[in-house]
Amino acid sequence: MDVTASLEAAVQPAAMFEVVSDLGSYPRWLDIVPRAEPADAVAGDPGPAWSVDLRGQIGPLRRSKRLRMVRTVATPDELVVFERREVDGRAHSDWVLRATLEAPGTSTVLTMELHYGGSMWVPLLDRLLADEIERSRGSLRDVLGVPR
Repeated sequence: MDVTASLEAAVQPAAMFEVVSDLGSYPRWLDIVPRAEPADAVAGDPGPAWSVDLRGQIGPLRRSKRLRMVRTVATPDELVVFERREVDGRAHSDWVLRATLEAPGTSTVLTMELHYGGSMWVPLLDRLLADEIERSRGSLRDVLGVPR
C-alpha cells in the first residue's frame, strides 16, 4: 500500500525539516502516532532510531502496532526517509516514510509518502490514513506556527 499527501505552508524549509526529520515530534501533530521515543542504536543503523507506536480506530475496531524506525536519509531542508528496522531477528513487513521538501518562493511544500509492504492493516489503513491526513494538516501548521 502506498499513500501520498502534500501540504504547503508559509515557512522556510529549515523549519519544516526540523519537525519532519524528528519522529519524536510526530505525536504533537499526528494523532495516529501517540508515542515516538528514541531507541537504542545498533550496528548498521545509518541514523537515529525511534520506537514508534501507531494506533488507529474506526468505529469499534481498534488496532495498534509498535515499530522500530530508523532515519536512513537526511538531506537538510530537502529530504528525510525513515525505514522500519527491527532487531528481533524475525522478518517484518516494510514501512517506509519519505518526506520531500520543495521551496517554491516564500513557502515550503511537504510531500509525505508512506509505503507499507504488509497486508494486515490494509483495509483499515486506507480509510484511517485519509482521515488522519486531513486532521494532521492543521496540527502540523500549529506546530510550525503558521496560520491554518
